[in-house]
Amino acid sequence: MQNLSIPLIAPSLGGIKTLITRPAITSHSEMTASERETIGITDKLLRLSVGIEVVEDLIQDFEQALDKLS
Repeated sequence: MQNLSIPLIAPSLGGIKTLITRPAITSHSEMTASERETIGITDKLLRLSVGIEVVEDLIQDFEQALDKLS
């Protein structure tokens, strides 16, 4: 998430901009880690809401962010 420049980090999803969030610390933060894991919400899960940005820009942004992980 920290290597992306286009998606906004947001506590909720919606609107016209691409947003990215971690449900474990936002929408499901009141659940215990065990409860979240039971329903498939891990600490590494990201939720993405794609907006109306140019798709090639989004792809390039995600590619550069993922390249930094290697």
